[in-house]
Amino acid sequence: MRDVTKENWGEVTGSGTVLIDVWGPGCAPCVAMMPQVDELSRTVKDVEVAKLDSSKNRRLCIDHRIMGLPAFLLFHGGKEVGRIGGNHVTFDVMKSWLDGQLQKLGA
Repeated sequence: MRDVTKENWGEVTGSGTVLIDVWGPGCAPCVAMMPQVDELSRTVKDVEVAKLDSSKNRRLCIDHRIMGLPAFLLFHGGKEVGRIGGNHVTFDVMKSWLDGQLQKLGA
């Protein structure tokens, strides 16, 4: 699983299907979901999972209008095709959302 920064943003999101996990070290739900997101990155086929540390990449968060954590942004072919976020998002909610998004994409 790659870390996303402003330097590699275009490379990471530019092709294929990519799920960006936007998290922060002070976000308890983010930290609690980390092991499950790591497992997701190993088990979901055809989706790359990458992490964006919001505390180190504030400009990217502002540019992409991240308003709460945790946040998950889904990119396909270089374009954002979906997002889910906020402290109500549990792993099960995110996984169900991702499954629905992938079904829409035909992935």
